[in-house]
Amino acid sequence: MQLSSPDLKGLPTPLLPYEKMFLTRHCLLRYLRASKWDVPTAFTRLISTLLWRREYAPHALSPDHISPENETGKQWLLGYDLQARPCLSLNPARQNTNPSDRQIQHLVFMLERAVDLMPPGQETLALKIDFAGATSGKTPTLSTGKQVLNILQNHYPERLGRAINLSLPWFVSAFYKLITPFVDPLTREKLVFPAKGGKDGTEAEIINYVPKEQLEREVGGSCEFEYRHEVYWGALVELCERRRREYERRWRERGERIGESEVVLRGGVEEDIKN
Repeated sequence: MQLSSPDLKGLPTPLLPYEKMFLTRHCLLRYLRASKWDVPTAFTRLISTLLWRREYAPHALSPDHISPENETGKQWLLGYDLQARPCLSLNPARQNTNPSDRQIQHLVFMLERAVDLMPPGQETLALKIDFAGATSGKTPTLSTGKQVLNILQNHYPERLGRAINLSLPWFVSAFYKLITPFVDPLTREKLVFPAKGGKDGTEAEIINYVPKEQLEREVGGSCEFEYRHEVYWGALVELCERRRREYERRWRERGERIGESEVVLRGGVEEDIKN
């Protein structure tokens, strides 16, 4: 299945190269699935995302600009879940900045890095949110929560595979009750609330979703991990930039076409698809 620029004539100006590269076969299918295969709705949502990406430019967010938000390790990418989804860990207790546009940009930046780290054939990520030690002053406001949900649901459809919530205090449970009406029912089904473990020594329920060796010891795994910003940040940025360069190189070598296979662009083997 190959599409050409005129198929997206709803854009006010010609498609830019990075937009054509964004419009993979799998991207188009994600929007169709999210729109229950209603083509006009999927088209409208896709155009909205393309316009949002032009204005917000998530692909161009500077690591140096985002870096201060993560100095305490309030987010990190570490390991893969049982379905080979990259795990993005959110740690609200490590909040180190006041509410700002950059806080939202920080999450978008990390979502983009999670996409970079997806292996061939994987389209979704796993969120792991550990509220241990979090206070009410360090959790997102309802306004911030709605803004994040809008970005996730409208501009990253079919990207969330699982959202694992740990150590929920009462005020977070109350927050979830407030935000739930704004959450798409399909997204709600992806929320899980496993216990981390018990005094009787039973294995933590979280290993039903993430293998122990891919999981930090603090949340029931066996991985010894300590966030050190001066080491981690540069390594993450370098790894993802290298993967992006390889992704773009493959796309250019294959003719810079809309509708390319993400499997191939990530270094996998072309699927046998019959139209």
